[in-house]
Amino acid sequence: MASGESQQAQQNWRYCGGQIKLWREEAGVSRQELAKEASYEYEYVKSMECGRRRPTLRLLQVADQMCGARGKLLAAHEYLKPEKFPQRTQQYVLVEAEAITLYSYAAMLIPGLLQTAEYAHELISNSCPPLDEETIEERVAARLKRQEKLTSKPPAHFSYVIHEAALRAVVGSRDAMRRQLDHLLQVGKQRNVLIQVLPFEVAPPVALGGPLVLAETTDHEHYGYVEGQETGALYVEADKLNALTQRHGMIRMQALNVEESARFIRKVAEEQ
Repeated sequence: MASGESQQAQQNWRYCGGQIKLWREEAGVSRQELAKEASYEYEYVKSMECGRRRPTLRLLQVADQMCGARGKLLAAHEYLKPEKFPQRTQQYVLVEAEAITLYSYAAMLIPGLLQTAEYAHELISNSCPPLDEETIEERVAARLKRQEKLTSKPPAHFSYVIHEAALRAVVGSRDAMRRQLDHLLQVGKQRNVLIQVLPFEVAPPVALGGPLVLAETTDHEHYGYVEGQETGALYVEADKLNALTQRHGMIRMQALNVEESARFIRKVAEEQ
């Protein structure tokens, strides 16, 4: 089963895969025949029928035609569209959409709301395990859609601290990174967006612990969010929020101010 998918999505896969198998067997079509007609490997079709992979539109079209399902199998595609966000981030994205203030520390990657389309595509298309093209396009589009939050009205306040490592790590080509850094400079000109850089030489040890986000919503609810490679934790407990706030404060205290940060980003961009 692919990682990062919700339980509901996985149930949809299994149900649809089971229906394909039932229709195929009722029509006297072997799995090998279906695989050949759809131009897939036998094991790939088996994985989709068993619910380990998301049944593709191509398989649904071919199975529907070969089994005489008259659109009944093809109709399942509406319930098999890729989820816009990995399961670990789905709760956080809902909080982000309601945020009036957001404080973010990024350790290794440019934050999602500040990414260019090509930077986002490079990250998502190189996920491990790999994603199919439909999922990649859906998730890139969803990430770019989130960025409308930066210019929404009434405006929310965003404060970012970005570790130097995230500025220097080349995602894609050097030209793509230069465009990404230029984009940071442009977004940083917005009055509601503050971008600060944490240089290697002054970064406190707590900055090595990974990224974190603090958010306050329109209902004045406070959240803390911490994400790892396979996990995402959203906190509302006072002791957790207090610890994350202290860590963010220590990190931000060592960061360059906004003007110094802009000069730093510009310098790194020129070195690309």
